[in-house]
Amino acid sequence: MGKNLLSQRRGRGSPTFRAPSFRYAGRAAHPNAMADGSTGVIEDFIKSQGHSTPLMVVKYGNEEALTLAPEGVRIGENLSYGKGSELSPGNVLALADIPEGMAIFNIEGRPGDGGRYARTSGSAARIVAKTPDTVTVRLPSKKEKQFNAKCRAIIGTAAAGGRPEKPLLKAGFAFHKAKAKNKFYPSVSATSMNAVAHPFGGKGSHTKGRPHQSGRGYPAGRKVGKIAPRRTGRKR
Repeated sequence: MGKNLLSQRRGRGSPTFRAPSFRYAGRAAHPNAMADGSTGVIEDFIKSQGHSTPLMVVKYGNEEALTLAPEGVRIGENLSYGKGSELSPGNVLALADIPEGMAIFNIEGRPGDGGRYARTSGSAARIVAKTPDTVTVRLPSKKEKQFNAKCRAIIGTAAAGGRPEKPLLKAGFAFHKAKAKNKFYPSVSATSMNAVAHPFGGKGSHTKGRPHQSGRGYPAGRKVGKIAPRRTGRKR
């Protein structure tokens, strides 16, 4: 009879696949409804289980903001927000106000969403071109993407850049690391499974030659690989 695929098991919402979000420090984002020129003080640094980058608590007057920490800042340091701020690590500016070549991180996908890009520890993006309405940014993946000029970003590089350099040493450490962020581990290749566990499994050898495309009307047990793709193959 076979059994449910991994993606089907995840859809049940059992505790095995549920993120322990009650242990997370909170949502790290740019503060909203803040006037240009506002200044804040770094009150504390927090290690959140759900973030690879350390978080910092910044107090702007009577409001506190939880955001990603850059390299080179310390408790008690003053940060500024908005137009007219200095180009120093930790300050938040719109992309239109940041010069080309400046290292930035936690970039908003659209104005006001709090930050979506270049958030991993040690990551930084750079502005490569500007127009009156859009800004082209080279992301850590070397891909260039256009953003609205009103999108905000933090000056500097995300802290904890040496995190991936520490070896895991054994599989148990890798398991607990994945468990902390609801990443399923270990992840077994579908072609290495038995025929009852996955449509790509069986046949003894590692490569079977079965096509990876699945039609939109296929039954649930066959919807694996590329589901109803518009195109396949390498772009030339």
